Amino acid sequence: MAKNQLLCSLDIGTSNTRAIVGEVDRDGNVNIIGIGLSKSTGLKKGIIIDIEATVRGITDAVGQAEHMVGEDINSVYIAIGGPQTALLSNKGVVAVQGEDKEVTGNDVERAIQAAQVLAIPPEREIINISPVTYIVDGYEGIKDPIGMIGVRLEVEALIVTGKATYLQNIRRCVERAGIEVAGLVFKGLSSGAVALSPDERELGCAFIDIGGGVAEISLYQHDTILDFISIPQGGDLITHDLAHGLRVSYAQAEQIKQVYGAGTKETAGGDTIKIESVGANQPYEIEVAQLVDFIQPRIEEMFDFIRNELINAGFSQPPGGGIILTGGTCQLPGLAEIATRKLGTNVRVYRPRHIGVTDPSFTASTSVLQFVAGHNPMILQKKVRGGRQERFLDKIRSLFAELFG
Repeated sequence: MAKNQLLCSLDIGTSNTRAIVGEVDRDGNVNIIGIGLSKSTGLKKGIIIDIEATVRGITDAVGQAEHMVGEDINSVYIAIGGPQTALLSNKGVVAVQGEDKEVTGNDVERAIQAAQVLAIPPEREIINISPVTYIVDGYEGIKDPIGMIGVRLEVEALIVTGKATYLQNIRRCVERAGIEVAGLVFKGLSSGAVALSPDERELGCAFIDIGGGVAEISLYQHDTILDFISIPQGGDLITHDLAHGLRVSYAQAEQIKQVYGAGTKETAGGDTIKIESVGANQPYEIEVAQLVDFIQPRIEEMFDFIRNELINAGFSQPPGGGIILTGGTCQLPGLAEIATRKLGTNVRVYRPRHIGVTDPSFTASTSVLQFVAGHNPMILQKKVRGGRQERFLDKIRSLFAELFG
């Protein structure tokens, strides 16, 4: 892959590993041209428990994306979240250089570097740093100080840290797959920057990504991320309940959930399906609406858990900007309605807006590309080659037909 021509993101989840390849046009727009999706068998609740299985998942996902693009992928940006991440805040202060005392990009960079000088435990590592606000000679609330005149420049910064061993294992898996780690990107920042409107971030909102193993809650207010919470609640629990309730294999329960699952009777279909129970001599029939009896209680429990986390984080009343849901589990019909009832505020589901990629399970991986493109002007010089989009759509249809039937 030629330097700065293509960007690739990698989202290593509990259920699936996703690789997304995008090209960036001169206006900074990301055009998705390659996608890879493989089952994850080496993670549990977002934590790597099997290195070799994780490496295989990465290799498969990236290999599929390479096949679509027709070029080798040598480096990736990795989406990072889960229970191993934490947020800190710190302030950096520098004297403005230059005889005319005009704040330059170099001054801003030095201030951000100064904010990174803080005592963190040796078992943790800085992932990302994000400026929240600047102060020039005591004047607060400045979003962009470049060009202003002043003597003293301060920055209040948000610092994202991760458990060092967790990050080292992620890097090791990617490198063992023969791929260079171009960078780590905190999902709470990248997804929030892309999926949330300025009004939602200003009024205060909760962005909830519900995956297979965990639900990740990013809390925003005054255009700043306040907190990031990862809880062990995800779609795998629903699959587990179906497997035990219907007495079927986990793989069959997952397929039943994806094809026929619903959170409420109103959103369930009226079909009847055949179930092949483990150890039974012959299949039996069940109405699809009966699946709700297994699914709805788990979804309600999940949002009860989330409501308690919001209260503990200081939102005794629902946030003014509402709740924004994303992630693969959010595709269950009726789930958003249960969330609205349980959380007592407006709820919407965010889906990526790329041609051929609108599945909410791809929010994290596509947002990383957009976030990196917006923060690295070097990649904006690449021209988009024509003729790829239709071939990409044909290949993505084929990929999903192969994976999910």
